[in-house]
Amino acid sequence: MKNYKKTFWNILNLIEDYERYGFEDVHPEAEFNEEKKKSREELLSDISTEVKKCTLCVLSKNRKNPVPGEGILDPLVMIIGEGPGAEEDRTGKPFIGRAGKYLDKWLEAIKLSRNENCFIGNIVKCRPPNNRDPKPEESFACFPYLERQIDILKPKVILTVGRISSQIMTGRSLGIGALRGKIYRYKDTPLVTTYHPSGVLRNPALRPRVWDDLRLLRTVIDERM
Repeated sequence: MKNYKKTFWNILNLIEDYERYGFEDVHPEAEFNEEKKKSREELLSDISTEVKKCTLCVLSKNRKNPVPGEGILDPLVMIIGEGPGAEEDRTGKPFIGRAGKYLDKWLEAIKLSRNENCFIGNIVKCRPPNNRDPKPEESFACFPYLERQIDILKPKVILTVGRISSQIMTGRSLGIGALRGKIYRYKDTPLVTTYHPSGVLRNPALRPRVWDDLRLLRTVIDERM
């Protein structure tokens, strides 16, 4: 009797499917399942498309190009800055100005490369006017994009550069001088903080501390490989 009832309800469900969807047995869950089947490249591309259309905060009003971020699909390190600068706004690419070239030297010093084993992004995807710090409401509006990117990329380690990105990613309100030199965690991912390359260009005395942070980063990477 129990099997009969089960068969009866299965038939009713099939009839309902036919009446609602036709011959194809398509359930409401099908769209969700198709989303799960998307490749990680497609999911990242979807985020970039959303960012380009985004108007969630005032930064979208004056941008030339949003900067979704770029790099390889399986990065050893995901580098997170604060926001795009003038050159990044012009091109839509992250960290390609003077600070970006300096960042490339940092990475090279510990056998990393944006083209081989890194992904580079920012807390906000559009340039703040005059390169000011992103405001809390701007960071709040943009952070879900970054969060999704991290979930897709699953980097071995995260490196934050600058006070704003370090505070947001660690959940602490200390200055970067007090934050650096330690290993934090974002969800299950180790996280290392350091100064922003532009700040070090203005104050070369910070270089030894950055080098210490980079060596710490390299140690964490090696432990996770």
